[in-house]
Amino acid sequence: MLRVLGDINSGNCFKVKLLLEQLELQYEWVHIDILKKESRTPSFLALNPKGQIPVLEIEPGKVMTESNAILHYLADGTDYFSTDRLERARILEWMFFEQYTHEPSVASARYIVRYLGRPAEREQLLQKKLSDGYEALTIMERHLQSNDFFAAGKYTIADIALYAYTHVAHEGGFNLANFPALQRWLKRINAQPRYVGMDG
Repeated sequence: MLRVLGDINSGNCFKVKLLLEQLELQYEWVHIDILKKESRTPSFLALNPKGQIPVLEIEPGKVMTESNAILHYLADGTDYFSTDRLERARILEWMFFEQYTHEPSVASARYIVRYLGRPAEREQLLQKKLSDGYEALTIMERHLQSNDFFAAGKYTIADIALYAYTHVAHEGGFNLANFPALQRWLKRINAQPRYVGMDG
């Protein structure tokens, strides 16, 4: 059975759980509290020397790290990816955008507000993250004005990757009122078969 080490409240972990549920795969979830440094224990570092969650243990001694690489592994050969060469590249293009542009701003703002309590000494950094995050969300909004999903004309792991932190962006201080296409897309994701939220 697959085993996932992670925290469901982490967008990077949630995206893995969502895909596992939608693929109807059997798995075990092992909660890792990074605030308690449980990802820095010798046993965890033996699985992932980077000390990051999530970790997918495919079988004893065979693990995968990096959330979007895990999504790619799990979705390969399923309807959540594509067999078309260009469509596969487009899916990956948006997943790279998520990790390089979207997640560093939207997820970081959420961490400062939700987990650190928005301390005064982080306010300048928070404002920078909000500014960068709104730029990323604007790129998404423009794309979604003429597309229901991000790639391949259907719901794929590109949508799962981008949904993970976007649907909790308000926890980082983002206001999505001026992003109507994005809001409609969020509702489309919520309506997908076997959808589960962060609360299970």
